Amino acid sequence: MPSAPIEKISYADLYARWERANWRATELDFSRDRVDWTERMTETQRRGALWTYSMFLHGEDSVADNLSPYIDAAPLEEQKYFLATQQVDEARHAVFFQRFMREVLEHDGEQMRDSLERTRPELTWGFRQLFALLDRTADELRRDRSIPRLAAAITLYHLVVEATVAHTGQHFIDDYLERDGLMPGFHEGMRNVASDEHRHIAFGVKLLSDLVAQDPECKDAVADVLREALRYAVVLFVPPNWDLSYIESFGTTLEDLFEQGLNSLQSKLRAAGLSLEELPGVMPISSEQGPREQAARAIRLARAGVLGEKQGPPASDPETMALVFDAVRNSVDHRHTPGSPVTIQWLFSDAPPWRLHIDNGSTSVAAERAAHPDLTFKCRWEDWVDLAMGRSDPRRALLTQRVRPRGSMRLLLRTPSMFGL
Repeated sequence: MPSAPIEKISYADLYARWERANWRATELDFSRDRVDWTERMTETQRRGALWTYSMFLHGEDSVADNLSPYIDAAPLEEQKYFLATQQVDEARHAVFFQRFMREVLEHDGEQMRDSLERTRPELTWGFRQLFALLDRTADELRRDRSIPRLAAAITLYHLVVEATVAHTGQHFIDDYLERDGLMPGFHEGMRNVASDEHRHIAFGVKLLSDLVAQDPECKDAVADVLREALRYAVVLFVPPNWDLSYIESFGTTLEDLFEQGLNSLQSKLRAAGLSLEELPGVMPISSEQGPREQAARAIRLARAGVLGEKQGPPASDPETMALVFDAVRNSVDHRHTPGSPVTIQWLFSDAPPWRLHIDNGSTSVAAERAAHPDLTFKCRWEDWVDLAMGRSDPRRALLTQRVRPRGSMRLLLRTPSMFGL
C-alpha cells in the first residue's frame, strides 16, 4: 500500500503507475533457477514450493477470468480503465507461473490447461472454497451491478484474495528467496507480481472507500461476504495431512502466515474507512484477542475438525468445546436479540451440555444445564458444528430433526439473525 492517504491517490495516478511498471513474463531469465531447484533446495522444500506455487497459478488464472463483471459494474470510466489493466496483470502472472513450472520444474504440456490440470491436486480445501465463492460473486455481479454488490465483490477480490491471501503468500516466498539467494529469475518475477498486487490493492481500498461513502448499505454487503470468506481463508494455508514441513522447512510457521494475513486485512479495511469491529453484525474474528492468539485458536479448531474440510466427527474435548462456545458467545448479533434476558440450552447426545445466557447486550456461556432455559436444542455435537460452520442448511437440519428445538418458537425464529446463519 502507498504511504499517502487513500483519498490523495487518484485512479489516473494508479493507471500511470501501471504504465511505468510494465514487465515481460516471457523474458525472465530462468537459466540458474533450474540448478537451484534441483541442487540447492531439499526434497521437502520442493514439495512445499510446488504446493504454494500451484495455488498461485490457479489463483491468478481465476482472478483473470473473473474481472470482466467488475469492469462492467465500475461506476466511472477511470475505474474501468484501471480494472482493464489489472486483468492484463493477472493474465501475465498466470503466464509467469506456468512458464516457470514448464521450464524449471519441467512439467509437460504447452497449454495453460495442462499446467492447471497437473497442479489441481495441490489445491487445499480452503483455496477451492474461497475461489468458488469468488466465482459465485462474479456471477452475481453480472446480474446485479448495484453499488453494495460491487462493494462486496471488491472486498472479496481485493481485500481477501489479494491483500489477505496472495499478499501473505508473496511475503512468505520472497523471504526465503531473498534470504537464501535462490532462483533469481523466479525471484524477479515474484517481486514484479508483488508490485502489481500492491497497485491492485491500493485501487481496491480506494474504490471500496468511495463506494461506502456513496451508499450506507455497502457496510452490510461487506460484512456478509467477509463472514463467509474468512471461514475459508483461515484454513487456506493448512498443508496436506497437516505436514507443517511444507511451511516450516522455509523458516516460517502456520501461525506466522495467519497473523500476517489478518494484520493485512485489518489495515486495508481501516484504510478504506472500515474496521472488523464496526461492521454490521458479528465477524468470525474477535477483537478480544490479538492476531497471534487468534491464529493459535483457529489452528486448534482446524485440527479438531471444527474449521475447514469435514473429514469426520469434530473433537468434543472440553478445550475444543470451550473454544467453540466462546465463538458462539462472540457471534451473537445484539441488534436482533430480545429486549429481556434469555437462556439457550444445547443438550448433546454425544457431548456435555452447554448454555448461552443473553442479558441486555452481554453474553455468557458455560458447560452446564440451565434450570429454566427459554429455548433448548437437542442434537448431536457433530450436527451442531456442521450447522454453525455453514456445512449444513439450518432449515434442512430442522426438517430432518437432526436439530430438535424445544421452547419459545418466537426466540427460535430470531436465531438465524441472532447468529448470522
